[in-house]
Amino acid sequence: MGLFEKLRHELIDIVEWVDDSRHTLVWRFPRYQNEIKNGAQLIVRPGQMAIFVNRGEVADIFEPGHYELTTDNLPILSTLEGWKHGFNSPFKSEVYFISTRQITDLKWGTPNPIMLRDPEFGPIRIRAFGTYSVKAADPKALLEELVGTDKVVDADEVTELLRAIIVSTFTDVIASSKVAALDLASRYREFGEVLRKAVQERIDDEYGLDIPQLFIINISFPEAVEKALDARTSMGVLGDLDRYQQYQMGNAMAAAAANPAGGGASAGLGLGLGMAMAGRMMPGVAPTGMPAPPAPPAWHIADGGNVKGPFSLHQITTGLASGHIAPETLVWTQGMQGWTPASQVPQLNGAMFPPPPPPAP
Repeated sequence: MGLFEKLRHELIDIVEWVDDSRHTLVWRFPRYQNEIKNGAQLIVRPGQMAIFVNRGEVADIFEPGHYELTTDNLPILSTLEGWKHGFNSPFKSEVYFISTRQITDLKWGTPNPIMLRDPEFGPIRIRAFGTYSVKAADPKALLEELVGTDKVVDADEVTELLRAIIVSTFTDVIASSKVAALDLASRYREFGEVLRKAVQERIDDEYGLDIPQLFIINISFPEAVEKALDARTSMGVLGDLDRYQQYQMGNAMAAAAANPAGGGASAGLGLGLGMAMAGRMMPGVAPTGMPAPPAPPAWHIADGGNVKGPFSLHQITTGLASGHIAPETLVWTQGMQGWTPASQVPQLNGAMFPPPPPPAP
């Protein structure tokens, strides 16, 4: 191979970038010490822009198209080089290709919970995440601020910066909106657009990037707050809690009566449920879980070595009539000399031995 043939092969005839990646923002054309030939072909495909950099200074910018590199379409570079022979000799210049298409499906999220002063719950912590897309809007600003001397710049290299800006802006937007936490879910689209515009204002002039789309997918609350919301929802679904509790008590009493193997414990459970049921159904009786004021005379029963009460006379007779208190159960009230089986107490005989029904006609 002759000297002129070798030199001819060292000159670059075609400058182009065939991108097979979906996440590359900037790619530098490899020269390998070669020079770009006078009259070389520059191919800039759709979704690309080409920037010529000479001695660290941005020279000429080419949009999509097919160019033959001459002094006619390299005015700035020709001036910087100062060719004296009509641009007949090869030149050295760094060529950067910038992708101007959207890079989609990028993720953002709050690494730590954000404190929010909610008008209904007070101070709470929330988390949020979503997706966004990015594209190069000002290739010159992008090259000067983010690329430097890198050969390849992927979207991953700028996503950390963008995520930090998005999270910081999201905090400002949510705090200034003063919207209740329960209303955020219905305004994802609105807040997403407000957030996108606010982020765009921060990066547009400084980094030369554009955020065409930004979405809020979810805003979540701490586990304790979610449990409280579930409890509130359940209460709303149940509606009348008093009637629901009466229904539950009735089922429990029926289950206790159908399980005679429970013995004293079963009888005590049935008695307790019966008393609670009576308190729910009788006006003036305190609800379950609150101490009822003792009504004279106060009665007590002995169940498995434990003293239970005080109960009213009506409650004792109701328990005897329903079978929750056995006739041999020991009872006591003020004025009695000691514990006495219920069957031997005159005031309780009517409950154990109700009058017979009238005879058939």
